Amino acid sequence: LRERVRFDEAIRGWLGQGAGAFVEVSAHPVLTVGVQETAEAVGVEVAAIGSLRRDDGGRRRFLQSLAEAGTVGAPVDWRPLFPAGLTTVDLPTYPFQGRRYWLEAPAPGAAAPAGQVPRDEVEARFWDAVEREDLAALTGDLALEAEEPQLGQVLPALASWRRRHRERATTDGWRYRVSWRTLPEPERTQLSGSWLLFVPDETPGPWADTAARALDEAGASVVTVTVPAGGTGREDLDERIAAAVGDDRDSVAGAFSLLALDERPHPEHPGVPAGYAASLALIQALGDTKLDVPLWCATRGAVAAGAGEGVASVGQSLLWGLGPVVGIETPERWGGLVDLPTEPDERTGRRLVAALAGLRDEDQLALRAAGVLGRRIVRATLGATRPAREWRPEGTVLITGGTGALGAHTARWLAANGAPHLLLLSRAGAEAPGAAELADELREAGSEVTLAGCDIADRDALAGVLDAIPADRPLTAVIHTAAALYDGSVDAVTLDSVAGALHAKAEGALNLHELTKDRELTAFVLFSSFSTAFSAPGLATYTPGNSYLEALAAQRRAAGLPATAVSWGTWDGAGMAQGAVAERGRRHGVFTLPPELALAALQQILDHDETSTVVADLDWERYALIYTAERPTRRMDEVPEARRALDTAEAVSRTEQSAKGKGSSLVNRLASLTVAERERELTELVRSNAALVLGHESAGSVDAQQPFRHVGFDSLTAVELRNRLNAATGLKLPATLVFDYPTPKHLGAQLATLLLPNDSAAQPVLSRLTELEGALAGLTPDGDTHEQITKHLQNLLWSWGERAPANAPTEEGDATTEVDVASASADELFNLIDELGQP
Repeated sequence: LRERVRFDEAIRGWLGQGAGAFVEVSAHPVLTVGVQETAEAVGVEVAAIGSLRRDDGGRRRFLQSLAEAGTVGAPVDWRPLFPAGLTTVDLPTYPFQGRRYWLEAPAPGAAAPAGQVPRDEVEARFWDAVEREDLAALTGDLALEAEEPQLGQVLPALASWRRRHRERATTDGWRYRVSWRTLPEPERTQLSGSWLLFVPDETPGPWADTAARALDEAGASVVTVTVPAGGTGREDLDERIAAAVGDDRDSVAGAFSLLALDERPHPEHPGVPAGYAASLALIQALGDTKLDVPLWCATRGAVAAGAGEGVASVGQSLLWGLGPVVGIETPERWGGLVDLPTEPDERTGRRLVAALAGLRDEDQLALRAAGVLGRRIVRATLGATRPAREWRPEGTVLITGGTGALGAHTARWLAANGAPHLLLLSRAGAEAPGAAELADELREAGSEVTLAGCDIADRDALAGVLDAIPADRPLTAVIHTAAALYDGSVDAVTLDSVAGALHAKAEGALNLHELTKDRELTAFVLFSSFSTAFSAPGLATYTPGNSYLEALAAQRRAAGLPATAVSWGTWDGAGMAQGAVAERGRRHGVFTLPPELALAALQQILDHDETSTVVADLDWERYALIYTAERPTRRMDEVPEARRALDTAEAVSRTEQSAKGKGSSLVNRLASLTVAERERELTELVRSNAALVLGHESAGSVDAQQPFRHVGFDSLTAVELRNRLNAATGLKLPATLVFDYPTPKHLGAQLATLLLPNDSAAQPVLSRLTELEGALAGLTPDGDTHEQITKHLQNLLWSWGERAPANAPTEEGDATTEVDVASASADELFNLIDELGQP
């Protein structure tokens, strides 16, 4: 060779430009090993593929090499291999998993699991024949010589009873309700550090003084932050928090907000209370300022906690929908919710301080004259309870969202139950997709149908529709199914999206209430969501509106008006909770409800004239663990299946921790590894948890260098992955983790830096370089942008090279050692720049 080959430099150059696959075209691969060694030294995973091999140089070997290249993403043109005009189809974008889905039949004579009654095949066959009303099969099963006329007469009634019994048993297992438990009277509690007290400029009642005095008497240093009425956004609160905290951030121990007590309408969004808008801005501002202290938010009369209570402040109930979402997404800056009594007494301040200090994972509390009450979810089975009535539709039944999925299912059910007249409201009215077909179907079932276009948040327009209802078919029932879902995390929520989500659901419900409260209704049904009881990430705009509906139902019932709020789980193939939302729910243990059974549950709720019921099909062994993975809560203590799952998981965790011992902790284990080994192990940790979140069976389904967004991550699954990694590492990671570090490899490197921050003085710089590498990996630049970034990186590298110590090792013949930059001519400098830019 006449000159140096500079193979290593060439490969490094290509790696720097993002090359991920190298193909050696030769009779036998001799360079692929060198390519892989260079890539490993740089810390990049690549594919190095040969074309032919010694003693294996035929067509089959060449095609196999092409296939290897294709599996790693190299562009292979397969068309020359196939006849012209041959039709081809795309393969799935994931590897064939080879999983078996057929149910395995139990071995003959196999015993039933412990505690489970063995299946009686004869009995099962009998009841199957009953449900099918198969008289001939029953005659044979009962060994009768001929069909008995009496059996034929009783069979339809028996089949109907059997179906009702099965439906009742199924739906009874879905029923829950919210209850409140009086907690032991708390002892006097001491606080420490500074507490930020956020108050509106016009606080109703004595609560600002009461809270400040209670905090001060408990030993806290109180810093009061007054927030002006209306228009206050997160930027303004950023500044107010910074001014209040000053340079003493470390002394801040917590924050308490009375902002929600301001029920005046927001000046730009009248449908949103100013206090709720300010509370949301405060939650976001605490994140903006990186002030990770527990924030407790107060409401007054927003929940019906005591016996016989109504809800005094429906608008403040919005915060009871938002708060639990914040607790799941950003547990590091959430304390909980406290509902205050109308007026404080001598014990209120002491009880408030005890709540803020933490009462054994209680994060939803109500202070009442009887004491401190904690919120609980309990089962609400009906069993043999006799119904209060047998509700049937009469006159006109109004359905909002009437042409939507939930509204259409409800309309069919009402028609089947003999509804004389159905008034279906939607924004598009008769022009809504499928509206005409639905109306024809309902008319064939015997109901008269009116399709009306109306924005129910427009009070005058709704009043006009109600006034047009015929006098001979008066309005007797309202079923409010209309809703809008704005998916996204708390930090990304805007006031526009809040107003949009509340428009139909909350403002529409209030208009329906006010315009029908003087009419003789037999039912006023509000379709809510089970997220109000359990919550979920990404529902910061959706859940508050549903909490509003449940509060409105409680307020109506206390006023002697009919009201029923049903907090539904996800309906099968209906509404907004389908597709990816339904799939995510199944992974979390939330199963969809068949519409016909959901409506059977609604019939039972109306027959028993209930005010508020949760209807959801939950796998508690899965759901309870996921729900409490990042933030423990006492709300599920009285659901036996949930408590059992949590107790079992806690026992297993204690056993595992005991077996591992202190010397085997994650950090100690990582400390004994090299930097590359640490990053590899943590990348595997990220991949395995990402696979669990996405429902894959193994980490092999998640490529270490593929961006999270390309494998199906969104804001909700990002939060779940963050929670899992927090539990595995003990860190407090942000919800934006997968967007800040877009691939498992980049995230693994960042975890290594966070877990071992003092391992090297260079770690902060290396961490920033990892972030830069991640940002570049997620960028698809045009030509000008690529040139700008390349020049900037070249200048940075050149500047860094100038700072190299005198004894720094250099490669022989390295171009940067051959030019004296200080004395170089212009031509030499341009030549150097050109050379630096070459691979």
